This record gives sequence, C-alpha cells and structure tokens, in this order.
Amino acid sequence: MTIQSSASAENIIQTAQSLRWEVGANFHEKLMESIYTDAARIAERAITRPGEKPRFDFDRTLDRIVTSRVWGFPIMVLLLMVVFWLTISGANVPSSMLAALFLDTIHPFLKNLAANIGMPWWLDGLLIDGMYLAMAWVISVMLPPMAIFFPLFTLLEDFGYLPRVAFNLDNMFRKAGAHGKQALSMTMGFGCNAAGVVATRIIDSPRERLIAIITNNFALCNGRWPTQILIATLFIGVLAPAHFAGLVSATAVVGIALLGILLTFLTSSFLSKTWLKGEVSTFSLELPPYRPPRIWQTIYTSVIDRTLIVLWRAVVFAIPAGAVIWLIANITITDTSIAEHLINFLNPFGLLLGLNGVILVAYIVAIPANEIVIPTVLMLTVLVTGATGVGEGAGVMFELESSTETLSLLQTGGWTLLTAVNLMLFSLLHNPCSTTIYTIYKETGSARWTLVAALAPVLMGFTVTFFVAQIWRLIEGLL
Repeated sequence: MTIQSSASAENIIQTAQSLRWEVGANFHEKLMESIYTDAARIAERAITRPGEKPRFDFDRTLDRIVTSRVWGFPIMVLLLMVVFWLTISGANVPSSMLAALFLDTIHPFLKNLAANIGMPWWLDGLLIDGMYLAMAWVISVMLPPMAIFFPLFTLLEDFGYLPRVAFNLDNMFRKAGAHGKQALSMTMGFGCNAAGVVATRIIDSPRERLIAIITNNFALCNGRWPTQILIATLFIGVLAPAHFAGLVSATAVVGIALLGILLTFLTSSFLSKTWLKGEVSTFSLELPPYRPPRIWQTIYTSVIDRTLIVLWRAVVFAIPAGAVIWLIANITITDTSIAEHLINFLNPFGLLLGLNGVILVAYIVAIPANEIVIPTVLMLTVLVTGATGVGEGAGVMFELESSTETLSLLQTGGWTLLTAVNLMLFSLLHNPCSTTIYTIYKETGSARWTLVAALAPVLMGFTVTFFVAQIWRLIEGLL
C-alpha cells in the first residue's frame, strides 16, 4: 500500500513538471498581463477624464430610466399591464379552442360511449358530468394563461428587469416591514399564487418570507382573472357608452388588482408590527447586466418547471371538486337537492354581504380551483331559478354562448350592480385555492400559519363586502 502511494506521488510530480514546461516559462507573466489588460479596459469604460465626452453605456443609460424616481414606477406598471394584457388577450383563443375540444367534442363522445355500454346514470353523471367537466374547465381556463404568463415573466427575469422591480419596490416593502424581494414573489403570484408562494424561497429571512407567503393571495392569480373580466364586462362596462365599455371594464379589473397590491402593503405592515415583529433585514441587491433572453430555454423552463407542475396540482384537486359539485346537485333530501339546502341556508348571510347563497356555495365547492367558480355559479343559478333552455341538467357545468344570455340568467337569479361589485371584491379577498394552501403547508411546515394564510383573507373579504353593502344601501336609501 505504501509502495503504491509513493509511486502515485512520483507520477503526479512528474506529470506536474511536464505540464509546467508545456505551458511555457513565461506563463505567469502572460497571466498577469491579461489581468491588468482586462482591468485597464474596465477602467477605460468606467472613467471619464476632464474634457472628454461621456461614453455611452447601455446598462447605465437604461438603469437611469427604469430605476428613476420619475419613470421607474410608470414603466413598471406599464410593463406589468402589457404582460397581463398579452396573457388575457392571448389566452382567449386557445382557451376557447380547448373548451370546444373538451366540452363540445370529447364530452358528447364520452356521454354516447357511456350510453352505449349501459353505464348507470349516476356513474355517468359522477364521472363525466362531475369529475371530467371540472378537470376540463381547469385545463381550458388555466393552461393557456400560464403558458403565456410564465414565459413572459421568465423573459423579463432573463433580460435582467425583475431585479430592477425589486430595487424600485424595496423602499416601500421596507417601510411595511417586509423584504424588497417580496416584489418578485408578488409578481409571480399574478400568474399563480402557488408559484408565488414557491418563489418566496428567494427571501432568506424566515420572518419576512412568512409575511410574503401570507400576503401572496392578494395578487390576483390567473384563475381569478376570468371572473373579474366577465363580471366587469357584464355589469360595469355596460354603464359606459359602447365605445368606452372595454376601457371601463379593463380599468375596473386593474383597480381590483391595484387594491390587492395596496392590501399587500397594509397587511405586511400589520403583520410586521404584531405577530411577526422583527428587524427588517438588509440585503445586497446586485443589478445584473442586461442580456438577451434565452428564448427556447425560457420556454422549456416555464412550461416544464412551472406551468405543468402547477397545472397538475390544480387538476388533482379539481377532479374531486367536480364530484362534490355533481353529488350536492343530484342528491336530494325531502325532494330538494343538498345544493339548494346549502344555498337557502347561506342566502341570508350572503345578502347581508351584498352577495347571495349561490356565490357562497360556489366558492365553498370551488376551493380546489378558482377556475370553476363561474361555471359553478351558472349551474347553481339554473338549479335554483329553474331557468329553462340553458344547461344540460342538474350538476352539469356549462358556458353560455353570449354575454347577453349570461347577464339575463344572473339577473334572473337576483343579481344587481352591488352583487357584481362585491363579487369582484370577494374574488380578491377569499381563501386561497387548495393547491396554494397545500403549497403553503409544504413551504412553511406549519399547520398554524397555513390556517392563518387560508382564513385571514376570508375574514377580510366578509368585512369589506359587509361595509360596502351597508354603505351602498345607505346611499341608495338617501337617493
């Protein structure tokens, strides 16, 4: 053993000596010369001598604009609005195509197949009208926005802009007792709150990371955008002239999103002064150089690591939700379905909040996925009102072909402008979906903080909608 070790050592020494002669006798001189040459080149770019015209530096010039106190925030809001607009507008066509495929083609095929093989009606309804339709809705509504939003978000990250967002918002989050990097996790939450919770890993401080996790639900995820857009279009856009309707609807939705950001700051400040007291940590934020985004790598990373993983979690939770929706709509007690019993029980409390029992039941059964709130509301409204000519039967989620039909059905269910406004507020302020709740538990490892993150937004939603309803009705009474 000693002889082999000695031989190995001699071989290493001989190899080192031979390599030393191969690199040349002046290797060290060339190495030091290259280091000083690079240093001189860097200094030449950074130093402006008296009388010389300042050299153009792309990174510094762009940073003077995107991180300035005057233009920094408007550019940031504009870029985020462009990303949201591209996400919402770009997702309309593929979402419609997926909905047509799943609902108009595959669903009838499965129904015919079940009839041909003699499947019992209850099993047909549970599997196809319940589980399958819930899964189909989640995929058709959730997949296209995520497939657009996450690559766009990652492109901004690769380009080097997101660290500038954290730089711009650092002072505001620091005043709220939170971490500047919370700006990044909050922005990610606009695509998916579960992904936003995972993104809080970039925050080193456990206290500040917990604040970011609890408040991430105030960022409107893509599952809530369809609800916001539809309700704003049906009830708020119609208040303006036709050529301004789209702008008014979009402004209302953006207003709700900005309200969520404001509540993020207020809640972060409250938590940092009460349950999560502590010193605000400092961090060195190095602004990386701008660089061309890597398109294909970005698409691959966004689709595999973010979109498909989050979508899979949502589908896993949506399938049992579809079963529950079908069961409560079809199992009757004293000739009345469980869903109708729940709606009648919750309706007085819902009306007190400026909502109704249908909305509350829809949000209870749609906890696994926000994407199925609207089809659940429509299905339950048909169930309660007995409207004819719409839907395919009890417990079957559907989509009406025109906004006029949707508005007419909701008004038949007693909806008013107050109902619509409070639904938009409650869509912002309610419990996270089950995918996000599960992710919060996995990230925190604490059932207590998971419960706080799940229940705090609901209590805020009840409080806000209650006061809005009372003030609204008081003003109506005075007028």
